Amino acid sequence: MTRYKKNEARAWARQYLTGCSAVTIPTFTSDLKGLNEAAIRHDMQLVKKLGFSYTLLCAEVAITPQENAQFTAIARDTVGKDFGLFFHAAFGTLAENIEAVKLAEKAGADIVLLSYPSQFWPNSEQEIYDYTKAFCDATDLAVMLFPIPLWGFERVHPAGMSTELVRRLLKDCPNIAAIKSEQGYPLIGGICEMYHHFRDDVVISCPIESDAIPLMGLMKLQFSGTSNTQWMSEYYPKAFALAQAGKFEEAMALYWKVNPARSANGVGTQAYIAGSSVLNRTMWKYQDWLAGFNGGPLRAPAMRVPDRFMKGFRAGLQASGLPVTNDPDHLFMVGRNPA
Repeated sequence: MTRYKKNEARAWARQYLTGCSAVTIPTFTSDLKGLNEAAIRHDMQLVKKLGFSYTLLCAEVAITPQENAQFTAIARDTVGKDFGLFFHAAFGTLAENIEAVKLAEKAGADIVLLSYPSQFWPNSEQEIYDYTKAFCDATDLAVMLFPIPLWGFERVHPAGMSTELVRRLLKDCPNIAAIKSEQGYPLIGGICEMYHHFRDDVVISCPIESDAIPLMGLMKLQFSGTSNTQWMSEYYPKAFALAQAGKFEEAMALYWKVNPARSANGVGTQAYIAGSSVLNRTMWKYQDWLAGFNGGPLRAPAMRVPDRFMKGFRAGLQASGLPVTNDPDHLFMVGRNPA
């Protein structure tokens, strides 16, 4: 990707933050002591082949800042310069996130998805502002702001991040270049409000595939991500490109074709979102494995995937006419490139 200065982040994003972003979860060796480089290269090659223009290098697993930088360097070497890499600011403290982003920037990351630690427990908008600004001040990378109920900020404001807070952050943090708008998820209030107020200032992303394609009949969206749509192979980049080109009817035809897979994903997602604010990354990795990605083990603590959901995901892909492996499920934890 073209490099940029910090004060050029928004112009850079307007030009280069386009298309769809997948999510790539790192794979570890079977003894869980290190990264599985062959598996990571396999996944990066496939996500690029499927038509995605970016991927989030997921750090919401048991990975150190140093390992995350190694993960980034392997990814960058595999996909080359013309593919975008998101650093995932999902480490345990502000200081650790700053350490990790500096390492990832040197290793080849292009942009940041800003998450908030589970121990971060703000009781005012000022505290959210202070954390966000401190992080943005510490990096030269463009930052994607990420309002979502996962953070628990609804104790401060019903939207989690109010329009007033977002406006203040955009004013004071020039490298906030995009907003991943999920206030009120699973409702669409957040994306509609952010698009209404800030579409001329920063790139507004609707990461939820089931919302983005229909909304593109009404909104001009240039980017969607980050989310685990890669398990539906090339469908989403293709449908997004059609909608972006004004071929809405063709995009919606693809949209309805994959509805069985979407419905199966909705059942699995609601099962864990309803009871916690932690995403089941093992489930995401299993879904990817069904579509030809590596699979393989994650370090503890890692959530499990009940067999009924495995069967549902597989059946959903089959009913949608999407690629799905014939390999038996017990091979998922072995992975396609065991090490």
